[in-house]
Amino acid sequence: MATIDDVLAKIDANQTAALDRLFSLLSIPSVSTDPARAADCLRAADWLVGELKGLGFEISRRETDGKPMVVGHAKGARRDAPHVLFYGHYDVQPAEPLELWEKPPFEPRLVDAPTGQRIVGRGACDDKGQLMTFVEACRAFRETGGLPCDVSVLFEGEEEIGSPSLPGFMAKNAKELKADVMLVCDTAMWDRATPAITTMLRGLLYEEVILRGANRDLHSGLFGGAAINPIRVLSRILADLHDENGAVTLPGFYEGVDELPEEIAAQWRELDFNEEAFLADVGLSAPAGEKGRSVLEMIWSRPTCEINGIVGGFTGEGSKTVLPAEARAKVSFRLVGRQNPDKISQSFRDFVEERLPADVKAEFIGHASSPAISVATKSEALRRARRALESEWSKPALLIGSGGSIPIVGAFKRELNMDALLIGFSLDDDRAHSPNEKYERSSFHKGARSWARILAALAA
Repeated sequence: MATIDDVLAKIDANQTAALDRLFSLLSIPSVSTDPARAADCLRAADWLVGELKGLGFEISRRETDGKPMVVGHAKGARRDAPHVLFYGHYDVQPAEPLELWEKPPFEPRLVDAPTGQRIVGRGACDDKGQLMTFVEACRAFRETGGLPCDVSVLFEGEEEIGSPSLPGFMAKNAKELKADVMLVCDTAMWDRATPAITTMLRGLLYEEVILRGANRDLHSGLFGGAAINPIRVLSRILADLHDENGAVTLPGFYEGVDELPEEIAAQWRELDFNEEAFLADVGLSAPAGEKGRSVLEMIWSRPTCEINGIVGGFTGEGSKTVLPAEARAKVSFRLVGRQNPDKISQSFRDFVEERLPADVKAEFIGHASSPAISVATKSEALRRARRALESEWSKPALLIGSGGSIPIVGAFKRELNMDALLIGFSLDDDRAHSPNEKYERSSFHKGARSWARILAALAA
């Protein structure tokens, strides 16, 4: 068997070709929320099947009611080593607004920056660049003698829309997907020099509400004042979702929300985190969440209610004096602790219904729902992963929280009793979900080296 130094040397030697492979995947506009991109999602899935098949995986595209899953398996050299399942997603967020991109979003490129070269393109960090760090680690093992342990992969194409096909697929294929530990590379480092393992993920509830008034748009001169305006009703209801201190006003919203344990709170206070600089980087100056909470608490351990979009009436160029027949809003809730997504969904819908005046009716559409999760911090797998990360980065790996949601982690814990190692190499300034998304080339290179060390450590 090759040594870990042999594997790392192979990763280093493969960098130019690895970048070409990543650019090939990034050029596929696999936007899961856009029906016009359905064929591109299939193309991305097939691209991954081809790559992993070339590395000796028994792999195939599996159809679902939505976008397909890609599932594969490869045997390792040691039968007594843990069996790992690696998860990633090949779908990406829409690139709009296109005019804010410096170059076309699906024409990936390298850009020089003071901190080194950057890979720019939609999906660079979320999640194609992250996914490919693991694929490149597997490639290096294959090219130096073989994987150190049994490895399975699961790549999905609907993570960005809440993984609607995942529960049914997992139920049908539970035995095949079962492994000793799940590896997820959709999280971040603490900073560009300090690795991290995420141990807390917030849950997600995504609701859409449509308010309808008159049976058609109305002339605001002829009907203004006499006819109800759904935009005005919707605006008042949305404003009522928070009080003057930033707290969410839905009845029962904070049920199951515990205070952060002092042991963890003390660790977070010791982190080198500048709240002013964090906000200044995106052009802001003051925290806008619950008063009396630190920014890290707000984004890692407190629940939120955010209005993600409002549409109604005339929004084109110029003017049109119209009273709209309908108005709609999309509202997302990040959940923590034991908050129940179903109860909060019902509370939100009741909250809206109770505030509707005469002649206005509401329609609700649920888009995503998953509870929060926490990962065991005392496991042997986590201990080995921390040690492997420290070997690569020459710094201890921090245990952090995340404001984001990865529904599959909770699903695998609940249904298959599988713990996960959440290890990613993105940075806060990678502009995930925003124009000009990027991934540091150092993250791509050292991310692959890190996964190689982690696999070797788990199999030792």
